[in-house]
Amino acid sequence: MPQLSPLNWVLLFILFWSAVFAMSVLIWWSSKVFFRSESSSSLVNPKENKWNW
Repeated sequence: MPQLSPLNWVLLFILFWSAVFAMSVLIWWSSKVFFRSESSSSLVNPKENKWNW
C-alpha cells in the first residue's frame, strides 16, 4: 500500500463517510416515498368503497 500524506488520509476519511451518509439518505428517502404512496393508495380505497355501497 503506498504511503499517503495526512491530508490525503483526511480526504479519504471524509469521502468515505460522505458516501455512507449519502447512501443512507437515499435508502431512507426511497423507503419514505414508497410507504407514503402505499399508505395514500390504501386510504383512497376505503373511501371509494364507502361511497359505492
